[in-house]
Amino acid sequence: MGLFNVTHPAFFLLTGIPGLESSQIWLAGPLCVMYAVALGGNAVILQAVRVEPSLHEPMYVFLSMLSGSDVAMALATLPTVLRTFCLNARTIDFDACLIQMFLIHSFSMMESGILLAMSFDRYVAICDPLRYAAVLTSEVIAGLGLAVTARSFITLVPLPFLFKRLPICRSNVLSHSYCLHPDMMKLACADIAINSIYGLFVLVSTFGMDLLCIVLSYVLILRSVMAIASREERLRALNTCVSHILAVLAFYVPMIGVSVVHRFGKHAPRYVHILLSNVYLFVPPVLNPLIYSAKTKEIRRAIARMSHRITM
Repeated sequence: MGLFNVTHPAFFLLTGIPGLESSQIWLAGPLCVMYAVALGGNAVILQAVRVEPSLHEPMYVFLSMLSGSDVAMALATLPTVLRTFCLNARTIDFDACLIQMFLIHSFSMMESGILLAMSFDRYVAICDPLRYAAVLTSEVIAGLGLAVTARSFITLVPLPFLFKRLPICRSNVLSHSYCLHPDMMKLACADIAINSIYGLFVLVSTFGMDLLCIVLSYVLILRSVMAIASREERLRALNTCVSHILAVLAFYVPMIGVSVVHRFGKHAPRYVHILLSNVYLFVPPVLNPLIYSAKTKEIRRAIARMSHRITM
């Protein structure tokens, strides 16, 4: 018998908001607005970095990587979320669900790695500014981007195979309008210890280590900034980190909440799981372009110049 010769449903049933199925159509409007902001805002930043020579610097190249991962994340969830809420079309093919699960987790890990690379950029810019151009060369930036992408895909390739070996015989109803590994493996009627352990290993060794390194980089940045004599210079140095800190908070706070609830909040109300998962997936792609457009004057100027050229 083959490794995957187990019972699987032909499809899964996605869930919008339990108890509000009859009024889910009213949520389609806000969801469309969020997707429009996420896709449109990040596309504008990508275009601004591409066409504006003043933004061809490491900080903005990393920002364009972050915007690219946000666009990819939004596109990975868009089809099933809008089908569920707008058309009440809840079915998703088994293999399509596996692919979506892999993509969502991969792009999420990619975003974590990019945020780490951006913290390294801020560390070098503030703690060793004279070597900034020598350290963050085009080759180094490209290497970091490739490493982040490769880590995401290589680390998560086992997930679909680990899930596919599990028989699904309890139910085929998922808790969300998209596919996540912690949600899917709860439907198995076999021992899920390997899946759970591997998922925890991935969470700690990638997201956990990224967050630890980001915190460490800001400890070193703060120590370096406090050594600057001028109060005005200290504030100027810290101000260059505000956008990145807000992006880190927008990404990690919901992710930690989702992880804690999935693993330890088994008795929490179902809507808590759904709300946190939706915040985790939808908030960072929406907030990141708003944060960087509002807090980074170079981005604002570039967008203003682009708008001026379009209206001319």
